[in-house]
Amino acid sequence: MQITIRTLGNKKSRSLFGEIWPIVALLPAASLLFTGCRNPNAAAPPSPAEVEVATVVQKDVPIYGVWVATLDGYVNAQIQPQVTGYIIRQAYKEGSFVRKGQMLFQIDPRPFQALLDQAKAQLAQAQANLGKTQLDVDRDTPLAKERAIAQSQLDNDVQANLAAKAAVKAAEAQVEQADLNLGFTNVTSLVDGIAGIAQVQIGNLVSPTAVLTSVSQVNPIKAYFPISEQEYMHFAERINSHNQQEVPSDAPPFDLILADGSVYPHKGTLLLTDRQIDVTTGSIRVVCAFPNPKNILRPGQFGRVRAAGDVRSGALLVPQRAVTELQGSYQVAVVGNDNKVNIRPIKVGERVDAMWIVESGVKPGESVIVEGLQKVRDGATVKVKLASAPTKGS
Repeated sequence: MQITIRTLGNKKSRSLFGEIWPIVALLPAASLLFTGCRNPNAAAPPSPAEVEVATVVQKDVPIYGVWVATLDGYVNAQIQPQVTGYIIRQAYKEGSFVRKGQMLFQIDPRPFQALLDQAKAQLAQAQANLGKTQLDVDRDTPLAKERAIAQSQLDNDVQANLAAKAAVKAAEAQVEQADLNLGFTNVTSLVDGIAGIAQVQIGNLVSPTAVLTSVSQVNPIKAYFPISEQEYMHFAERINSHNQQEVPSDAPPFDLILADGSVYPHKGTLLLTDRQIDVTTGSIRVVCAFPNPKNILRPGQFGRVRAAGDVRSGALLVPQRAVTELQGSYQVAVVGNDNKVNIRPIKVGERVDAMWIVESGVKPGESVIVEGLQKVRDGATVKVKLASAPTKGS
């Protein structure tokens, strides 16, 4: 009986342990479940977006006008012969710099030399005839006084002498003309400048209507560009007040932006405005001149002429990349002292290099977002980083 009782006791202990063990194993899971129910928002909030900001600047700003310009020689001389003949020599290198009076072409001089020799011979003949008539007058004058010969004979001698003098003058003119024509066989440059490509070849028969080449004076060089009638009226008082001066004293200097985007190192000056406005385009041509000491600029080049016509006093400037456009409206994202974003509409003016003039909507010293605009919304808190200064002209 004792043995039986012990056996039953052991079974009862094992039975109780088996019932308690599953409950003990579930306690940690239940603890986690209850903890989760007590902290429904336990996840950490997202950190503020990092943005770059720039300060709204207030300063006096020159307002530039930019116009498309065409360059042309200060003087463009078409080289044409003054006599008819055959080209026997080209005496210059095409595209090179030539001096005024330098020979460019030579026309066969032999026919003109022959004409000069003939004219000289005719002059000698006329001079000989003049000498004879003068002798007749000298001989017959005293005879006529003594009535040894008729007065009509002396009159004839005097008139023949006058005709001989006129013949000498005509012969002298023929010699001078023949000498000029002989000199015209050397075709020379009329100005200092760059000589163009020859339009004729050796052996060609040319006449005074033919253009042999062109020479352009390119230092200085002219730039022609049109401005609108409104722009002209804006500057008309300044232009017309100095219309008696070759260069107005207060004319702004001009910059020339070349086709590759580089700015020509020499400044241009205003020369003149055209006499009338083109009725088809509503514009008027303006001409300025640029020094060209190295002959880099050539006629026919295109560029952009830039000049500061006005100065905007106390203008508010923001970087262009801070401004967003939406259906013709402009806005900026302003960051306040509490690092909160305020999206504001603005009214913009002219662009100046990498900046934009703002007419209204911001105040001097305020911070506007220039990088990270896509990450923010109105009222959001941001982490501010100061942007680097913009590059001029970017």
